[in-house]
Amino acid sequence: MKKVLVTGGAGYIGSHACKALAAAGYHPIAYDNLSYGHRRAVQWGPLVVGDLADTALVRRTIREHEVTACLHFAAFTYVGESVTDPRKYFRNNVVNTLGLLDSLVEAGVRRMVFSSTCATYGDPQYMPLDEAHPQHPVNPYGESKLMVERMLHWYGRAYGLNWSALRYFNASGADPEGRIGEDHDPETHLIPLVLQAAAGERSHVSIFGADYPTPDGTAIRDYIHVDDLAEAHVLALAHLEKGGDSLALNLGTGSGHSVRAVIESVERVTGLAVPVRSAPRREGDPAVLVAQPDRARAVLGWQPHRHDIDDIVATAWTWHQRMAAARARWVA
Repeated sequence: MKKVLVTGGAGYIGSHACKALAAAGYHPIAYDNLSYGHRRAVQWGPLVVGDLADTALVRRTIREHEVTACLHFAAFTYVGESVTDPRKYFRNNVVNTLGLLDSLVEAGVRRMVFSSTCATYGDPQYMPLDEAHPQHPVNPYGESKLMVERMLHWYGRAYGLNWSALRYFNASGADPEGRIGEDHDPETHLIPLVLQAAAGERSHVSIFGADYPTPDGTAIRDYIHVDDLAEAHVLALAHLEKGGDSLALNLGTGSGHSVRAVIESVERVTGLAVPVRSAPRREGDPAVLVAQPDRARAVLGWQPHRHDIDDIVATAWTWHQRMAAARARWVA
């Protein structure tokens, strides 16, 4: 059985990737410092608790588990925080990734699938966004991810590292069986925020800008289910194992939903009213961000299975209810 190092494997997307890897016959080795990840999310293989900055532990993990490939999710991802504390993001997302790449190359591991982001594109010049769109990040988070993409390119040329960089749009939803899901602190993603407002766990959800040039005036985003993201990582790894070229790919559905549409979906799925307040636009938020995912479909044979926003929200609501019940038991 092929063993795959999954950095950030206790996190939201990393844990779903471990689930997908196990279903495809791989043995995932989750590596996580648990600063944002959760021990309970590691259910499909062992967990090594450690920081990427600990290169001795990274190298020992690769050696002792006989790792053959790496899926790299470990990164800080809060855009606003990256602006106020950029050195935190460059140190973790770039410097620690450099150490990881060195550890892999020195161990003879030549395959990596990298968790990148549409934030590498910056302000959109056209829509939908394809992989040829210029990459001009507007925040240190996006810049850090682009720097890693460039590192991968040069490590590929110099050391024979084969890689895929997968540029996500809006990851959303949860494991349909409610075993793992989104649990961030602080939470910044729209769907869990709206679910919390519907459940009375927060006073309201804010709509940042209602005057965008969109049908209902609110911003539109491409919401892709986390299971579809995870499946794309497994397919990208298989592509590299078959000798496929290194490449960057967009991961999205190719269609978008507005903030108001997401709120209406939550109300339909939960049967609960969502208290809403209007707020000014946030600086740097474009009106529309939608992927052009045709290349991933053509190269990987990848097809998102969950397009319907109600379906995505329903999986997140199942997870939310399970976690609420678990917290109630912990308090009792």
